Amino acid sequence: MKTIRIATLGTPHDYQTSLIPIVIDSLGYEIDWVTPTKADLIILGPFLDTQKKKYGWCPKPLRPLASSVDNSLQKLLNTRKIQPLTLFHTQENVRYDKIKADYSISFDLGVQLDKHLRFPYWMEMLDWSHEGITGNTNPRYGELIKISTLMSPLGNQFIARGNSCAMLSSHLREPRGSLYRAIEAIVPIQGFGAHFDKSIKDHHSSGFLKKDILKKFSFNLCPENGLYPGYYTEKIPEAFNSGCLPITWADENIDADFNPQAFLNLLPSFKNNFRNLKDILHSKVEMENYQSQPLLIQKPTIESLNIFLRNILKSML
Repeated sequence: MKTIRIATLGTPHDYQTSLIPIVIDSLGYEIDWVTPTKADLIILGPFLDTQKKKYGWCPKPLRPLASSVDNSLQKLLNTRKIQPLTLFHTQENVRYDKIKADYSISFDLGVQLDKHLRFPYWMEMLDWSHEGITGNTNPRYGELIKISTLMSPLGNQFIARGNSCAMLSSHLREPRGSLYRAIEAIVPIQGFGAHFDKSIKDHHSSGFLKKDILKKFSFNLCPENGLYPGYYTEKIPEAFNSGCLPITWADENIDADFNPQAFLNLLPSFKNNFRNLKDILHSKVEMENYQSQPLLIQKPTIESLNIFLRNILKSML
C-alpha cells in the first residue's frame, strides 16, 4: 500500500473521517495526515477565508514575528522539488473556483473541465457498502441512506401520520420565514433546532437524530440554503428515507438529481403567493400520486469519484 501525505485547510472539523479520505484508502493508499509544508496533497475547504486581512488575528506587536514565520514556511514550500497538488472540495453553496486549486469537487452543474468533478454532498450520505466503501457516517441524521429506499416508491405511510409537517432549522431568515408561514396556514407544523429551542447551541449539540423526528411526520419542510444549478443537499433524501413527503425550495434543475414527481418544490409558488399550496396538500389525488414515486430514477454510483481521485493520486506520485 502506497503512503500519501495529505493536509487540510478550511475543511470541516471531521473531514478526516469523511467520504473522500475513505475512498482514497479504498484505492490502495494509506493516508499520513501532515502539515501543509510536508503534504503531497493539500485539500482546501470552503471555510478557508482568503479575503480575511492577513495576520488580523494576531496582536500588532507580534505581527512581524508571524510574518517572518509565514515567510519561512513559504520559502520551505518553494524549495521543495515537487510542489504539493491542491484540491478544493466544498460541501457548501460556493462555486467550484472560489478557492484557486489544481482540482475541484463541488455541487456545480455545467462545469465542463477535466479537473472538476460534480459530486453533490447528498451522495456522501449514501450507503456505498455494495461498492466496497464502508466507514462514512451521517451523524446528524443517524444512519446512512440506502439507495434501494430512494429508488422505491415513497408509499402511503406518510398519509397516515396526521397530515403534519416538521421543519429542522437554526434560523427563519428569508425565504424560510415565508415558507414556514405558508405551510403553517394550511397544515400543523412543528419546528426543531436552534431557532425553535434557544438552549441548542448548534446542530452538533441538538440532542436528537433527524431520523427520529422525521418518522413521526407526513411532510418535511426542507428548503435548500440557496439557489444554484446543482446545489442539492442531503435534506430531500433524508426526508424521503424517513417516509416523509419532502417540501423544498430549490433550483429548477433539481431533476438532474431527483425525480421531481417525488417531492414538492415551492419555488414556483412564490409568484402566486402560495395560492395553489392548499389545494395540493389537501388533495387525495395529489397525495396518491406522490406515494407512487421513487426519488431516484437512475442508480447512482461512486465510480466517477474513484476515477477522479485515482487520476489525482497517480499524477502526484
